Amino acid sequence: MAIIKRALISVSDKNGIVDFAKALVGLGVEILSTGGTAKLFRDNNIPVIEVSDYTGFPEMLDGRVKTLHPKVHGGLLGRRDLPEHVAAMQAQSIPNIDLLAVNLYPFEATVSKPNCTLEDAIENIDIGGPAMVRSAAKNWNDVAVLTDANQYEAVLAELQANSGELSKATRFKLSVAAFNRIAQYDAAISDYLSSIDFEASQNASQPVRCMFPGQVNSSFIKVQDLRYGENSHQQAALYRDLCLAPGSLVTAQQLQGKELSYNNIADADAAWEAVKSFDSTACVIVKHANPCGVALGANALEAYSKAFKTDPTSAFGGIIAFNCTLDGTAAEAVSKQFVEVLIAPDYTAEALAIFQAKANVRVLKIAMPKGGSTAWEQGRNFMDSKRIGSGLLLQTADNHVISEKDLKVVTKKQPSLTQLADMLFAWRVAQYVKSNAIVFCGDGMTLGVGAGQMSRVDSTKIAAIKAQNAGLSLQNSVVASDAFFPFRDGVDVLAEAGAVCVIQPGGSMRDEEVIAAADEHGLAMVFTGIRHFRH
Repeated sequence: MAIIKRALISVSDKNGIVDFAKALVGLGVEILSTGGTAKLFRDNNIPVIEVSDYTGFPEMLDGRVKTLHPKVHGGLLGRRDLPEHVAAMQAQSIPNIDLLAVNLYPFEATVSKPNCTLEDAIENIDIGGPAMVRSAAKNWNDVAVLTDANQYEAVLAELQANSGELSKATRFKLSVAAFNRIAQYDAAISDYLSSIDFEASQNASQPVRCMFPGQVNSSFIKVQDLRYGENSHQQAALYRDLCLAPGSLVTAQQLQGKELSYNNIADADAAWEAVKSFDSTACVIVKHANPCGVALGANALEAYSKAFKTDPTSAFGGIIAFNCTLDGTAAEAVSKQFVEVLIAPDYTAEALAIFQAKANVRVLKIAMPKGGSTAWEQGRNFMDSKRIGSGLLLQTADNHVISEKDLKVVTKKQPSLTQLADMLFAWRVAQYVKSNAIVFCGDGMTLGVGAGQMSRVDSTKIAAIKAQNAGLSLQNSVVASDAFFPFRDGVDVLAEAGAVCVIQPGGSMRDEEVIAAADEHGLAMVFTGIRHFRH
């Protein structure tokens, strides 16, 4: 380990930098700095040498050129273990720089502003900072490089504990973090510039951006390794997006239970995304990525009890999610069944005490996005992706929400207000069921769910069978279909089962035949004009 004798500090984010620099000076470290950072140090009585004085070359071009100098990069890149490097640096009077602390111009924050111009964006592309970071990170054996204020405390603690030295392991870790930061920074610049329609932007006050840029660069950070993947012979890990959406599963706090598995995480995400879409108190039970029970209630217990009734068999070993605080009464009821993962925005002390007796139950706490379903709509306004062989499919998220005014009644029979409310509930549930999706509902709860069949009529039959197996009557129920009925046979089956209302997108070449079948059975049918395929 080599002692840190000289540090170059140049940061746009000044958070914590004064205390960090003071501590370095206390360890006998000489400080080099630039512009605003150097001024901040002088104002706080921290001894500092301006880089322009150090290099003998003034800052120029409005600060665009200040650290791009051999005396800076030589000091960062020179290897201490190579005699020819040492001799060359001595011949050119280039001292070693042992520590670099740099955070880059705030490009990401700048382009996220609604009034950002292309000129603003370009001026916030850092050149010298990334160049120095790459130099220091490449020479990690001899140089420590810090790119985030969160690193200051741990680095100082090690320096103070080891008489001004940093271990090789720490320097390598800092180097990896530095290269990751540069990759993220360059990706953000590439994403932004690739999205600009230059011709369309010429006569606009702000850049016109395309929905799908010419290049897409993803940045994900590993959260944890998983025991195995979808099957035990597969390896897996969980990564989170660099930009976290509020109230997403990867922000969850695990309060107790075994480590989450790959399938646990996938199913928990399906349950959480569904339950947080409701404004009213709701419970969603998911099994193998499909909701097997969804209900609204006056409280958590009522919502859970109704959801569980839909399919008690499938609920065994499922994922249960609430969009409200789980209290002791509801927890007592939930604890009577085998549950893999439990999710809620919060828990009462009584509820947590009940599940402490079931140590294997994974209990997750996730903050609900502020603003209810409105926040949910906004929070889901991002791209959905799906990997294919050597490629990637991107689409805008399926976050279209309909209201009663969007519905078009196409049958002779008109639905009642209560039936309209149940149809909108059923439609929301169908959005989370794998296609072909058929959902029977009534009184704010699912009664039968048919999912993932190659034929829509088979999904309809399965949903009816599920209800029968659960001892639930489908008389006077409503039905949601995630896509249009291609033939009248599905309508015949749901009418025979007891349904009286149907909500579906419409748009089939046989719509007239399907509507005629509904009229024949005395059903009310409404069209939404959109579909919710979920593959």
